Parts: sequence; structure tokens; C-alpha cells
Amino acid sequence: MRYINTLVEGETIRNIYLCKGKRSAETRNGKPYDNLILQDKTGTLDGKVWDPNSNGIADYVENDFIEVFGDVITYNNNLQLNIRQIRKATEGEYAPADYMPTTDKSTDGMYQELLSYINRIENSYLRQVVEFYFVKDEAFEKKFKAHSAAKSVHHGFSGGLLEHTLSVVKFCEYMVGAYPILNRDLLYTAAICHDIGKVKELSSFPENDYTDDGQLLGHIVIGVEMMSDAVRSIPNFPERLASELKHCIIAHHGELEYGSPKKPALAEALALNFADCTDAKMQTLTEIFKEKNSNDWLGYNRLFESNLRKTVI
Repeated sequence: MRYINTLVEGETIRNIYLCKGKRSAETRNGKPYDNLILQDKTGTLDGKVWDPNSNGIADYVENDFIEVFGDVITYNNNLQLNIRQIRKATEGEYAPADYMPTTDKSTDGMYQELLSYINRIENSYLRQVVEFYFVKDEAFEKKFKAHSAAKSVHHGFSGGLLEHTLSVVKFCEYMVGAYPILNRDLLYTAAICHDIGKVKELSSFPENDYTDDGQLLGHIVIGVEMMSDAVRSIPNFPERLASELKHCIIAHHGELEYGSPKKPALAEALALNFADCTDAKMQTLTEIFKEKNSNDWLGYNRLFESNLRKTVI
């Protein structure tokens, strides 16, 4: 296996990659060619098929695993693969885990740690809500462990949703200890469940793209619907408590322009918003610094509205 981050200009390779994107185009002279985005767990690589009708180019579509043979060149300061042959790979020739970005942490270990916070929830109604998905639903558990937290920006890798959720819960744990006004059980429940809608908003890897419900509803609305399903399964669940829990999920993006239908009106909703925003931004910085791997100024970043630089650690 030749990972993309090990390729160098001038070499000729034959290797299997995930075809993450495929787009047909024409040169200025009207000659057809294909633009490909090849992916493995280390990153992506632009590929060009200058003669897509060649006998050496087999039929394939996006999200197929393909064996490519071609030359690595540099174009506009980025590596590119000029592809001469393509063969669709068969199952068993590749390990899917090699082709998707994955958390560096143990998903089983993180999930057990998340369950330890569930065990601290003393309110029986709230605990049953969390257990409805995280303890009793094996299909949900499997999907939650492997899911990403985003298509891009932050935690856009397998296990990212679990990693992000656990980090948010840990931030909330600190705030519960620092600010007695917070209802611990409500905040822990909201933190654990705040992004559960993402298991339906985004498709699983290797696609990791928005589903129809993701486009039409978004993970906040989907999450509230999932909370309603859990609440209805629990006899005599207090209406006020259900509304407070749903509000925390509805308001966890903090601002209307960031997708929250309501701004935080409860201390727990505000704390959840701070925890969610902090972890998202710090992970985004982590990924930016990892990608650039430089202590120089990185230039203006639209998300942070600032020129960024990594400090020496």
C-alpha cells in the first residue's frame, strides 16, 4: 500500500485508491478527459485521465475502489497523478480502513468512557433517554462509533462523532464543577445527545456526504425528533423536562445564523453551546496545524477571521 502522503514527484505507481470524485471535462481543443479525486486515510490526490476511452481504462464510478497506474507530477505546486490505466478493484484486495480518515483514539475505549458519564446521571427519566440509544440500540452504537462529526471543518473522520461528543461532555463536566447553577443530569444528557442527529444527517464512510434528510432537515431537527421518539417510549416523562432537554439540543449552535432555531435560554443550553463551539474550533485548529505542519504565519483564515500561526511546543 502506497499512502498518498508518501508519494513524490517523478515516480510511477500502481496502487488501489478510493475514487472519491469523478468529473468529465474537455480540453480547450475539445478533447475529453476525466478529473478524479483519489483518497486514502492520509489525504486526497488529484488524478487526470487524459484518454478516458482507452482500452486500459475500465468502467468505474465514484466511491469505487480502483487500481490506478500512472505518473506522479507536480502541477501548480501540488502533486497530481496522470493516470494511464484503471482497473476496478474487487472486495478482498483492499482494507476499507486504509481509505478513510480515522480517529487516532480507541473507539471502544471512548465509548466505555462515554458510558461512564451515563452511569452518573441520577434522574431516571434522563438516564432512560440516553440508554434508549447508547445502551439498548446496538445498531445505533455501531453507527455512532464509526461516524464522522462533519463532512469537513472538524472531526470529519471515522470515530469523529464519538471523539467530539466525549470532548464536549468533558468540557461540561468542568463547568458543572465550577458553576453550581447548572443541572448536571440535564447538561450531561444534552451533551451526550446533542449531535445524535448526525448519524442520519451524514451518510457513512466512504461517502460521508449529506443525506436527503441532512439537506432538508439538518442534524438539529433530526436530533430533536430522535429525542421525541425516546421520550415517548418512557411512561410519564415530565413534559417540562422534555422541553428543557429539547431546547438544549435546539440551541446548541448558539446563534440563529449558525443554524439554531432558538438562542440559548437555559444555563445548560448556554454551557452546551460553549462546550460544543470550543471543541469544534480547537479541533479545527488542530487539523489546520497538522495539515500545514509549519511554525510560520499561515495566512488569513475565514473561520477564525485572523491570520494564524502555530507556536513552538
